[in-house]
Amino acid sequence: MVGMARYFHRRNFWKHLPVLVAGVLAGYLVGSNKPTLRQAISTDTDALVATNATETPQVRAAIVALVRNSDLFGLRLALRQIEDRFNHKHNYPYVFVNDVPFTDEFMQGVRDLTHAHVEFGLLDEHSWGIPQWIDQERYAETKRTARYPHAEKDSYRKMCRFQSGFLHHHPLLRDYDYYWRIEPDVEYYCDIDYDPFVFMKENGIKYGWNIAMTEFMSTVETLWNTTEQFLAARPDVVSKRNLRRWLLDDNGGYSGCHFWSNFEIVDLSFYRSEAYQAYFDHLDRAGGFFYERWGDAPVHSIAAAMLLDPSEIHYFDDIGYFHPSVLTCPKDAKTRGSCVCDSERSFVQNGYCTVRYKQVRHHELHPGESLDTVHTGPVIMAQPHVIV
Repeated sequence: MVGMARYFHRRNFWKHLPVLVAGVLAGYLVGSNKPTLRQAISTDTDALVATNATETPQVRAAIVALVRNSDLFGLRLALRQIEDRFNHKHNYPYVFVNDVPFTDEFMQGVRDLTHAHVEFGLLDEHSWGIPQWIDQERYAETKRTARYPHAEKDSYRKMCRFQSGFLHHHPLLRDYDYYWRIEPDVEYYCDIDYDPFVFMKENGIKYGWNIAMTEFMSTVETLWNTTEQFLAARPDVVSKRNLRRWLLDDNGGYSGCHFWSNFEIVDLSFYRSEAYQAYFDHLDRAGGFFYERWGDAPVHSIAAAMLLDPSEIHYFDDIGYFHPSVLTCPKDAKTRGSCVCDSERSFVQNGYCTVRYKQVRHHELHPGESLDTVHTGPVIMAQPHVIV
């Protein structure tokens, strides 16, 4: 064993000799701070790490989340997964925003898990607040009498409004063209062996999703009527080819189908477009984020369905994903491939909204998929993330 140790010691010495010589010469030239062997080797290692950390991604994109300091453990779980499954190969930067300053513990706990660039930002009163035109008495009555989840919470409604109309305008996202939204406690079941950002850019895709469900209809009672008012006033922004049929049930009423926005990959030029901004402003003025509880998921989904061409929307059904307590899993992942999940536990893939989307898009339906499948509806346990 001693002989082997000496052998490897000699090999490591010769391996690092060029670095040692370069370091000593550099120290001699500057006349001071002559490096030791340990310093020279450490400098070389740091350079390798730095090169990995500053590798330029192929697309100007970021992985983004609205989080609280108390979400540190759940966010670390999610980061560990997305790093292992995808981002360790690409080093896309992360952007995290909060309505209060992040703690040093939170920021260090995040940075410990990635070599990618990480930025932390605050929300301003304009984007995280209750607009002055909201009737406070009417709003208070809604909070008192509504019987849906989070009915009494200001923070939940502020979150929905912020995610709908302000996140994509945050100063920390100004230099990015795409974002991938993540949340604490989510899981990624598959190795992602391609770059979804590059895929979207090369194929002209504006919006990517992988779970579709129906909303709590009591939270969106007037959302579709308010949307129709906007579409009637602005027919110029409606895509000639659109997914209106997906949004409506067989009786012509709003189905509540929407893409779950806790997983969405988006070309931010869509959210920053005049058409989307006009739509959001119309909804914001109507007050439904507070008088009801309009969520960012149905808002994003209606906008994508009506303002985009269907070819600009992509179903990432190859990415296994879990958001408490709903999962989506590629077929046969239980027994083969690089995914580790059980597709039989995923009811959303055979659910009404996913199957109807496939039918409207004329995608191939798998065995067992039909519009006679059980209407998924919202899942009480699976609430979107909220800052309290």
